Amino acid sequence: MTQDEALAILKTGANVFLTGEPGSGKTHTINRYVAYLRSCGIEPAITASTGIAATHVGGMTVHSWSGIGVKNNITEEDLDFLLQKERLVKRMQNVRVLIIDEISMLSAETLSSVEVVARVLRHSSKPFGGIQVVFVGDFFQLPPILKRDRIIAKESQDDGQMRIIEDGIETGSSGTGVQFAFQSSVWDRTNPIVCYLSEQHRQEDEHFLQILSAIRKGEMTEEFRLSLSKRAVLLPENDTLTKLFPHNVDVDRINTVELGKLPDRESSFMMETHGFAPIVEGLKRNCLSPEKLALKVGAKVMFTKNSMEGKFVNGTLGEVVSFSESSGYPIIKTRNGRIIETEKMEWSVADGPKIIAMIKQIPLRLAWAITVHKSQGMSLDAALIDLRSAFEYGQGYVALSRLRTLQGLYLLGFNERSLEVHPEVSTKDSEFRNYSLKARQTFGNIGLTELEEMHENFLKVCGGKAGTSSNISTKKKSSTYDITKTLILRKLSIKDVAKERGVTAGTILSHLEKLKEQGEIDPTKDLVHLRPEEDSFRKMVEAFDVVFKKTGQMKLTPVRDLLGPTYDFDKLRLARLFVS
Repeated sequence: MTQDEALAILKTGANVFLTGEPGSGKTHTINRYVAYLRSCGIEPAITASTGIAATHVGGMTVHSWSGIGVKNNITEEDLDFLLQKERLVKRMQNVRVLIIDEISMLSAETLSSVEVVARVLRHSSKPFGGIQVVFVGDFFQLPPILKRDRIIAKESQDDGQMRIIEDGIETGSSGTGVQFAFQSSVWDRTNPIVCYLSEQHRQEDEHFLQILSAIRKGEMTEEFRLSLSKRAVLLPENDTLTKLFPHNVDVDRINTVELGKLPDRESSFMMETHGFAPIVEGLKRNCLSPEKLALKVGAKVMFTKNSMEGKFVNGTLGEVVSFSESSGYPIIKTRNGRIIETEKMEWSVADGPKIIAMIKQIPLRLAWAITVHKSQGMSLDAALIDLRSAFEYGQGYVALSRLRTLQGLYLLGFNERSLEVHPEVSTKDSEFRNYSLKARQTFGNIGLTELEEMHENFLKVCGGKAGTSSNISTKKKSSTYDITKTLILRKLSIKDVAKERGVTAGTILSHLEKLKEQGEIDPTKDLVHLRPEEDSFRKMVEAFDVVFKKTGQMKLTPVRDLLGPTYDFDKLRLARLFVS
């Protein structure tokens, strides 16, 4: 299914599962749908299963949005407590569209809890209280995390049996694994239309695509294994590569070494603790910020908690640029240029309205290296990856599929588990593809006029501005491309347009490529302010000319092979707009 076909289905208001291989444009399609809804006066709830995933969609975790917090199971007492939260009830009753990204990492249990909260707070018997629900993700990615740390046993007042309390969460102790979201009865009741995107926009390396596809299908060959083994190559000079590891212990080791290389004086910040000691210890073990946080100017860092004011979310990356003269706390410059003065924040466990345990720390951790889990959703030109100790289905697939080409991979090694995906997901994936094919055929038989009426009717139900939506055949007015065009014609940089739109620079470049293809912009007139520096531009033009004469095509990978890794794909894509 194409992105346009999926978007047309989303606009009908049907519940949807938007899926596809890494790089197929899931986030791009969702961004287009969000832009469309907002242009029609409808504000969707944008959530994700994890904090780092929330950074890629500009939203919050579904746990925070729904009010369930760290709990997996919701009791009647919990629901009564949530019903007393006026802001939460009002938010739940006003929402019309709920987007949940990285659905693969949300357990069936948690999905059920979110659905119950939505239904109860909206006073409706319909699944999710009648909200349009859009699940986004790929179940070949990382599965839900099953917590195993047991902190304290507690006797239930209901049946007298002992239950295990984990970080203040009551959980089962049967030892069974977490179920995928699609195994929940809620998934069946929601009955989402499957939109399986088939286009590929991240990788341009055909052989690399074949390797990723082989892992996905469980059909790895010795030829593909040899191709990966050959990527055990020397690191480039002045190595600044993102480094991905399966385990935190390796990440911590590298971060400690890199911190030691910085010349400035080290500043340390100790965690504060209050409350019931066993639960405090559990909070400390599961907090991503360390008990002792050591930092220097120049340190690469990642935020570990969501800001209530929306300044950052769990997963936001940045660098320490100074320390506050008044508080002594670190001042961070994020990757999008925002300056944030930090302060200590709290992690707590409550029993109803009473806080029984709490820790306080600056919500940061070092981030020269990150875990594979934290890399999910990223797109990288190059990375150093170690898969020798991979332990989870999909871990290797997630790490490798972050990259655009095989040439960008610097591999320390891999084991057989890193090349495996979950067998249950493999079986289910075939069903998803068939469902998507049937949906494409069904909607393909609906006339354009009837489809537009369905779009208009959904807008009216949501209280949107019917009649202002984009026509799916012409993509005028509220088209996401037109919004980008308007900002570009204001002479904004690609970085500033991406920030304004809440998307990546790569997405904006895709918009510009499409606008040029449709004759909507003339790069020599409209994009002059974006043209690369002259010497760099000349080298890229010459390389494109060489490649075109040899192949008759303007592909990026052979051009980058000629120019070297200092010319990233975004820079080449921008240059190609002026020469192709």
